[in-house]
Amino acid sequence: MSAAPRGPILALDSSTNVGSVAVGDASGLFAETVRNVAAGHSSGLLPAAEEAMRAAGLSPRELTAVVVGAGPGSFTGLRIAAATAKGVVQALGIPLFAYSGLLAAACSGWGADRPVCALFDARRRDVYAACYSVVGRRSSVIGRERTDADPTGTDVPGGAVEGAVEVLLPPTALSVDEVIERWRGDEPPLFAGEGAVLHREELERELGARVMPPHLGLPRASALLWLATRAPELGAVADAATWEPEYVRASGAERIAAERRSGGGA
Repeated sequence: MSAAPRGPILALDSSTNVGSVAVGDASGLFAETVRNVAAGHSSGLLPAAEEAMRAAGLSPRELTAVVVGAGPGSFTGLRIAAATAKGVVQALGIPLFAYSGLLAAACSGWGADRPVCALFDARRRDVYAACYSVVGRRSSVIGRERTDADPTGTDVPGGAVEGAVEVLLPPTALSVDEVIERWRGDEPPLFAGEGAVLHREELERELGARVMPPHLGLPRASALLWLATRAPELGAVADAATWEPEYVRASGAERIAAERRSGGGA
């Protein structure tokens, strides 16, 4: 069983165009930097990390762990954040934790009266989607995933945590129409994330759903910090050297290349 880090943690997220870096520990947040990085993840992430560390009054050697957004999302952003996180943990000999940026976004609905479905824009009316129940109470269940074969879910054991996380829909790629059909006729979840904001009108019209405002549905690095200190078993990485983000689907360039190969073989 993985234990929560007991000292300062560096958190990195660049799942979307709004990237963030945070430093903190189990007692709370020390500093956080949020930037609209768009295509500039490579030039913006490290300066943001240095800025957050300076604001927290910490040196790299004082870090006890790194936590990173594990995907899905921006391919470039995920690769850069992953490479940065892996480099830091290998240089300092400290553990790596990784959580989906969709879960980080869903944590903004902690304690809500219904599940939270986080959506990231994947272009062409596609979204990356995941749904969680983030319960505002103490529980011995820190992770639970429901599958068709086991609709009741399988408990992931752990100590008492403030805010149990139940995985109702693991990260996947769906069209907006598929998202709507999945909840049509049922009580809809609370939607969060840039993809939900982009398709707010349809979600509200077709499902009567509530969509969290943009500033509350960001996959913040501070949420990754909270997860690492409250639910370490969900994010502990066994081998940082071989770990890679979960992209969920191939990149646009890879899909185009595959289509060309398929067409060429016809």
